[in-house]
Amino acid sequence: MQAKTVMVVEDSATDLHFLSGVLASGGYHVIAAHSGEEALEKMKAERPDLVLMDVVMPGMSGFQTVRHLARDESTRGIPVIFCTSKHQESDRVWGMRQGARDYLVKPINAQQLLERVGAFA
Repeated sequence: MQAKTVMVVEDSATDLHFLSGVLASGGYHVIAAHSGEEALEKMKAERPDLVLMDVVMPGMSGFQTVRHLARDESTRGIPVIFCTSKHQESDRVWGMRQGARDYLVKPINAQQLLERVGAFA
């Protein structure tokens, strides 16, 4: 069976390394993008099964990126989980309104991440 592919969109090298390592240990194939713009470029060619998206990034925010994904016929069906330091309830509600399927607050618990990803991927 082919491993499920997860795109991690994260501008922090430390967070990207952690999330990628947890996912790889869970048997997932990981594609990295360092910005919303890069994620949009890679998305159509790579066709991930799931996206983990940071919110606070230079350039296009995660919220903006998810809106673009939700509006595009070819990417709207790909589930997105926000993984962010934005912890206010209003941030979570806004993220879900943009089209995300789940919302995790940093620091991320590895077991919880694998459970949440497993529910979608």
